[in-house]
Amino acid sequence: MNKKTSIARLSVFSNSLLIIMKFGIGIISGSVSIISEAIHSTMDLVAAIIAYFSVRISDKPADDNHPYGHGKIENISGVIEGILIFIAAGWIIFEAVKKLSSNQEIESMGLASLVMFISAGVNIYVSRKLYKVARETDSIALEADALHLRTDVLTSFGVGVGIILIWITGWFFFDPIIAIIVALFIIKQSYELLKRAYSPLMDTSLNKKELEIIKNILSKNNVNYHELKSRKSGNYKFVELHIEMPPDTLLAEVHKKCDDIEEALKGVVSFLDVQIHVEPMNIHENN
Repeated sequence: MNKKTSIARLSVFSNSLLIIMKFGIGIISGSVSIISEAIHSTMDLVAAIIAYFSVRISDKPADDNHPYGHGKIENISGVIEGILIFIAAGWIIFEAVKKLSSNQEIESMGLASLVMFISAGVNIYVSRKLYKVARETDSIALEADALHLRTDVLTSFGVGVGIILIWITGWFFFDPIIAIIVALFIIKQSYELLKRAYSPLMDTSLNKKELEIIKNILSKNNVNYHELKSRKSGNYKFVELHIEMPPDTLLAEVHKKCDDIEEALKGVVSFLDVQIHVEPMNIHENN
């Protein structure tokens, strides 16, 4: 089992455990904010399961039907996760608004707040591990999963503090208000995730930093180039460009020059595939 699959499985396990805890204490206490957190964690579990299967598929090598690999499955999973989170947030707000006028009391507040703080602690640990592997492997699916859990840390901690305030003040309207705040956090998370996951599906170019690195490497290699294009598929990056060389250059020299450029680019940009088209010099102006 590779690193991405292993960390995705850990996320599935931790989310499953937290859902059981949150739904249990939510039912016992009657707290809509804790129930909203349980629903949030359920969405996190769905996201973790999607991430688990998407990273397994995305790591499959290219084949006849998928000559550019399977990387975009991670972006598709990110879009699905973002939509699910948005739907969950809407349901939480609907239920919380109904509870605003009910002034429903909360039972077992000490235990309820403890469960929330335990949940926050578990998700801090798991999200850090997810982010570490996501950065190492440039995985949008794992990054999306980590983003879910990081938001869950904030909302779980907020709910825990809110329950303590209710315990101290006796103002039970804090409960649905906290649930609405949780939902707003989730909506913001959903928007950011959808934006990041959807862009590569439209074959948008690599980010400015990566493009600048690529251009600097080309300049250091004294390459006259044009038609520089790039895109991303999951954690895989693709670059195409045309380079110009003197018409009398030997084929072996052309081949070596292309190999040197590819090696230099792959040395500074991870998971990069480079396609180079060679043209006789002076056909195009230098880029």
